[in-house]
Amino acid sequence: MTGPPTPLDFLPPAERERLLALGREAVYPAGTRLFEEGGEADRFWLLHDGTVDLDIHIPGRHPAPVVETLGPGQMLGWSWISPPYRWHLGALTTSAVRATQFPAGPVLDLCAAEPALGYALMRRFTAVVADRLQATRVRLLDLYAPYGSRPA
Repeated sequence: MTGPPTPLDFLPPAERERLLALGREAVYPAGTRLFEEGGEADRFWLLHDGTVDLDIHIPGRHPAPVVETLGPGQMLGWSWISPPYRWHLGALTTSAVRATQFPAGPVLDLCAAEPALGYALMRRFTAVVADRLQATRVRLLDLYAPYGSRPA
């Protein structure tokens, strides 16, 4: 009997286990700022429980508008993949969060040592980047377009 699907199911079992060996359990209370836009991106998470709001800094707007809310089974953080390794959004827990946290450096080393794993992981995170880009686009249209992005 197998459990529910996870974002790491795309990896063969041996590669998935090598990646999971680098992760550690992390627990955060609601209201924890996990990272600020522009800060050093040195990790990512696989969310198990709880929710996290992704927000974007817009000068003159406070609080920062929420771009997307992530929950169980989703990956949080993609800015660790490529230089300059800076967060493109901010992240705030909106409920208690339990996650597996992965350190970027050792994961990048593993990807370099095992190109097939690296390629698979980069393909998965490219999809995450595309999803976040679309969510950001839609949210900015809602905020700034004359009639929003929703059909009339």
